[in-house]
Amino acid sequence: MSLNPIVAKVTDRIIERSRAARTTYLDRMARAAEDGPRRAHLTCGNQAHAYAAMGADKDALAAARAPNLGIVTAYNDMLSAHQPFETYPERIRAAARAAGGTAQVAGGVPAMCDGVTQGQAGMELSLFSRDVIALATGVSLSHNTFDAAVYLGVCDKIVPGLVIAAATFGYIPGVFLPAGPMVSGLPNDEKAKVRQQFAAGEVGRDALMQAEMASYHGPGTCTFYGTANSNQMLMEFMGLHLPGASFVNPGTPLRDALTDEGVKTALRITAIGNDYRPVSEILDEKAFVNGMVGLMATGGSTNLLIHLPAMARAAGVILDQADFADLSEVVPLMAKVYPNGLADVNHFHAAGGLGFMIGQLLDAGLMHADVKTVAGEGLAQYTQEPQITDGALRYREGPRESHNDKILRPAADPFQKTGGLKDLKGNLGRGVMKVSAVAPERHIVEAPCRIFHDQRDVKPAFQRGEFTEDTVVVLRFQGPRANGMPELHSLTPTLAVLQDRGLKVALVTDGRMSGASGKVPSAIHVSPEAALGGPLARLRDGDVVRVDAVAGTLEVVGVDLDSREPVTADLSANSHGVGRELFEVFRQNVGLASDGAGVVV
Repeated sequence: MSLNPIVAKVTDRIIERSRAARTTYLDRMARAAEDGPRRAHLTCGNQAHAYAAMGADKDALAAARAPNLGIVTAYNDMLSAHQPFETYPERIRAAARAAGGTAQVAGGVPAMCDGVTQGQAGMELSLFSRDVIALATGVSLSHNTFDAAVYLGVCDKIVPGLVIAAATFGYIPGVFLPAGPMVSGLPNDEKAKVRQQFAAGEVGRDALMQAEMASYHGPGTCTFYGTANSNQMLMEFMGLHLPGASFVNPGTPLRDALTDEGVKTALRITAIGNDYRPVSEILDEKAFVNGMVGLMATGGSTNLLIHLPAMARAAGVILDQADFADLSEVVPLMAKVYPNGLADVNHFHAAGGLGFMIGQLLDAGLMHADVKTVAGEGLAQYTQEPQITDGALRYREGPRESHNDKILRPAADPFQKTGGLKDLKGNLGRGVMKVSAVAPERHIVEAPCRIFHDQRDVKPAFQRGEFTEDTVVVLRFQGPRANGMPELHSLTPTLAVLQDRGLKVALVTDGRMSGASGKVPSAIHVSPEAALGGPLARLRDGDVVRVDAVAGTLEVVGVDLDSREPVTADLSANSHGVGRELFEVFRQNVGLASDGAGVVV
């Protein structure tokens, strides 16, 4: 089928908008590639330092006839999703030797868990950790001893940070190797119910702890469809994973086989061979459009509205929030995975998963098929399904029908005809709402606002019984300049209780929610932020605010904001404690959330 005209229009305007930046980027990558394999430019002393501890691989490295892989790892065993990476370097080295190459750990990058820091001061470092990861990856690859890289990362800021660095070193081929989701535990809807019961004082902390531990219970990615799993979808839709690699559980033969194949692929696509395909050629305008389409079709994380523009800028591609909104109007919501439904990512994968979805979107003309990927030319390969046959990894034709239409539906019969994200504009600035999990009758909320400057003040107000009527909760001074733009997901249970009591409730904030943003309508990422004197800083308690996801508006009603002076807040406490002192330079130099809240690009 021919390409959908809206998809074509959005792609064309991204290409035009990006022309100058993309041309400059590609020229730089071409000049870097002309230098040939990196190690050829190192002195004997340089190389001796790099190979000193490599044992039996020394001779192969010194001869420089075989490709050498740099492993950039985000391993730690505090993140369940990253714990499996502990054993990956040795497996990668063995797979590289078997394929006639070598591999070295180029470096490690930090990987913080938003689940651990949710509602805590440490969350104020979370968004900036993306830039630290990009910088650390840059240090890792700066030794110039690598012909390709494999990137080990899964969760929220880690994959975007790795992609920013991979694009910056875009003359080097790169393959992303995931670890997969943990097996299913306590269903997410049951966990959410216990959280709401705890927020309402109906159960104690022992019941809450039991539910949380039963949900997050083993190695692998958390099974709800939040930012981590949205990242994995994105890497597959954009061609940086192998086909079918995203949602295979850790510790299984298929997971190991896909890791080995990823290493072979990385070795095959270096400049030393005959199939050179650097990251700079994979991450083009069409690839980013495909990623945005995948985000809409799956109802993915709102965090990607910040990360995708930042990733794209590193590759000379300029995205705008309107691109997401316009694609959302024509891309159907094909999946119902928690928090948009009751299923988890394991159920989604079993129902047909990304292979089925990519096939459907290609057939509907909603994705670019003519893209370059790590697996080869064209996205059609990503409709295939990996399996182990006679001890070897092979691909077969993927599912052409959903195995469970309560979880995954074809593009012609979706859960919603439009995607899960809505661009909001008005006299309060510009924000976004994830509507895929919000009931249609809650897409419009107009009510007096209650203003807070600290998320920790909302729950006590609730416990004092201060929310007795329809309310728009405004939480301002939560943007990247104010305090690093922490996620505010810990507010969800409290607001959900109010909503379940029959009140119309919405959240408006210049902060972030979470990949687990759920059924409470939330206008987030409002820009310009309050700390920059944005419109939110001119709101007063009791002003009537209208959040309208149907018309795409975010407004205060009957108030001339220009006649008011913006409120200021004492942000001094945000500058110290839990390492926040180290990030002052980030807060002072961060860009707008609508542009990706970038520091390093």
